[in-house]
Amino acid sequence: MSTEINTPAAAKQEQQGGTTSEELAVLARTKPSGKERFGRIAAYVGMALIVLYCILPFYWMVVSSLRLPTMGRSTDLVPNPPSTENFSAVFAPGNNFGRALFNSVLVSTVTTVLTLMLGILGAYALARLRFALKGIVLALIIGCSMFPQITLLIPLLKMFTGTYEWWPINWMNTYQALILPSLSFALPLCVWNLTAFFRQLPVELEYAAMVDGCGPMQAFFRVILPLAAPGVFTTAIITFIAVWNEFMIALTFGGQDKNMNTAAVAISKFTGATGFDTPYGTIMAAGVLVTVPLIIAVLIFQRRIVAGLTAGGVK
Repeated sequence: MSTEINTPAAAKQEQQGGTTSEELAVLARTKPSGKERFGRIAAYVGMALIVLYCILPFYWMVVSSLRLPTMGRSTDLVPNPPSTENFSAVFAPGNNFGRALFNSVLVSTVTTVLTLMLGILGAYALARLRFALKGIVLALIIGCSMFPQITLLIPLLKMFTGTYEWWPINWMNTYQALILPSLSFALPLCVWNLTAFFRQLPVELEYAAMVDGCGPMQAFFRVILPLAAPGVFTTAIITFIAVWNEFMIALTFGGQDKNMNTAAVAISKFTGATGFDTPYGTIMAAGVLVTVPLIIAVLIFQRRIVAGLTAGGVK
């Protein structure tokens, strides 16, 4: 049996900065073990592989766009020599790419604005009003977003070509034919996301605004909507990106008229010197021009996007 004797000298040494037994025990517990170090290394390696998996396709697209047009199938990791001829070819008069970019911006912006206008009102009503079968209505709304787009192409095509007697209007190759289908696919997800966001906002804030003299709509626009800005902003970004990248609807309802092509459809129709020549460099350059603005927007607003995606799940 050992007895620890605390002499005055030892106590004085501890007071002057010596390491006590309790501190040594804490240091021993905080020192990572071999398994913990291996787990951290494995996590870092996994994250690095995921980042490379996401970045390498875009890097290859940029490198391919900077090659000479005659080096379209080169496998060099660095363009030698670098050239901007492919970017000049993108805006050649025959490609009509400038008009295609304008169409993409117009369709994406109008669809996003309409989706937010209708989605905000619908989501607020579902979050605040009490009525029978509200849960079934929400289930039907999210169920509508699960339908594959291709299953609705034939009915929409018949409707937009004036086949049905109750809809004798030909909307093919018009902006409304590009906007309405995208709106119908984006609206259910918008309502679902914003409903979850509005539910987390205390209803007492509206009661307090009404006590101060606001009506229901004034309380919504002056109090609730500003607080819901992160969720609304996130929904707007997601909707805009989805419509910007949309291809099937744009090709079906606007692909017959060159002036109604969106950027995605215009890129798919690029041709080389002959009809059998595929201009890989020009296609890659157009892909860079279409992708870079979205990447910059996401990098700038990534904090708001993450805040909007996670806020609806916090109670």
